Amino acid sequence: MRKPNIDSPIVVVIGGGFGGVSAVRALAKAPVNVVLIDKENHHLFQPLLYQVATSVLPNSNIAFPIRRIFRDQSNAYVFNEEVVSIDCAARRLTFANQRGAHFDYLILAAGASSSYFGNDQWAQFAPGMKSLDDATVIRNKILRAFEDAEAETDAVALQEHLTFIVVGGGATGVELAGAIKELGVDSLSKDYRRFNSKNARVILIEAGDRLLPSMSESSSHASLKALEKIGVEVRLNQSVTHVDATGVVVQGERINANTIVWSAGVKASSLGASLGAKLDRNGRVLVEPDCSVPGTPNVFVIGDMASMKCAKSGHAVPGVAPAAMQMGQFVAHIIAREVRAGVRYAMPTSNAANTTPNVNVTNEAQIPERGKFEYFDKGSMATIGRAKAVAEVAGLKFHGLIAWLAWLFVHLILLVGFNNRILVFMSWGISYLTFSKGSRIISGNPPSRVVSPVGSDSGTSLDQRRKAVEVLLKRM
Repeated sequence: MRKPNIDSPIVVVIGGGFGGVSAVRALAKAPVNVVLIDKENHHLFQPLLYQVATSVLPNSNIAFPIRRIFRDQSNAYVFNEEVVSIDCAARRLTFANQRGAHFDYLILAAGASSSYFGNDQWAQFAPGMKSLDDATVIRNKILRAFEDAEAETDAVALQEHLTFIVVGGGATGVELAGAIKELGVDSLSKDYRRFNSKNARVILIEAGDRLLPSMSESSSHASLKALEKIGVEVRLNQSVTHVDATGVVVQGERINANTIVWSAGVKASSLGASLGAKLDRNGRVLVEPDCSVPGTPNVFVIGDMASMKCAKSGHAVPGVAPAAMQMGQFVAHIIAREVRAGVRYAMPTSNAANTTPNVNVTNEAQIPERGKFEYFDKGSMATIGRAKAVAEVAGLKFHGLIAWLAWLFVHLILLVGFNNRILVFMSWGISYLTFSKGSRIISGNPPSRVVSPVGSDSGTSLDQRRKAVEVLLKRM
């Protein structure tokens, strides 16, 4: 194992997502010590989280240990810590355990979480999907709903068990809604005796006038038709105004449902606020064209945490994995060039803490030109269900089987780890050929929401619960 060179600058990368991993990799040959810090010990392939939530894939297939990624990169060091604040002037991080660390360069790529637009109390009833834990919670809720339906004798309550609401018509919402419907139609229809899982009602609610707003209108229309064809109820131009344990209110209409999933918006990690820079309405840092924080050229923000427009196109950089990866590589190349050129940023003096740090170089002409970040859009894709997808690549728009195969190929290539690619490919193949989902495991023993057949007070004692089971068995 290579020992760290104490004279080499320390580049700290916060976040082991797409942007952070790309930045560390791009610094592999730079004369720096790279320290990657993440509160999780794994890199997560977020585009496939919905497949964990709908039992297509097990958790381990879309997560990869961060240390495994960099075990052959001698200048990379990984620490499993949670950063709670950043002091740019002092170049110091503070961890949740009150310990700290210093840096010469900082790349902040801590990602985002679900945004409830000021209604954070809804999160307990409508979980978002940003982590493995989130996907597991949603999977538990979906599978528990079908289990509760099997034990239900009240017709109204049965309908509530079999109603699934997805809020948000972006790629995640579209993919999740289609997958839940196919779970009930293709995989569970032969497993339950007392109800027909094909009758599960899946409602996708979007406040805008079309699905997949980041894609073209033709792709939006194709996704709408594909969802409607498999039985998903799509509601456009409708906003959710209330969420609770038993359902939602949409445009004044009450819809009762035991399973609600939120995919309507995101907000950047709160770490951005500790930088002291200006933020947009979603908490993203307003960065310079080179992805640096204004007034602090040795601190960069990338991925979902950065708010910027491309200099040439004038378009905002989207919060997608390819953009984060490109930003990570762009920033890493800036750092590598400056370190090789001998650029060093001095600590600000106490009376000028908010000014641009000085640059310690004998000849300012030696400072490499940083350039401006330009996002190269390779295209967008979204899958709707079995052999159904929409894709836009290099100006071409296509949907159906060809788009679905392209979606499979791209996601397999982007997965980290050869083993994961093989396992995911095998899982997809088995699922396609057998119409089955192999990861239908309920973990953590989530509570049942069955309405007891012996009265509203029957859940208050063990004897009454036993009587409920006896009545249920007699009716089977």
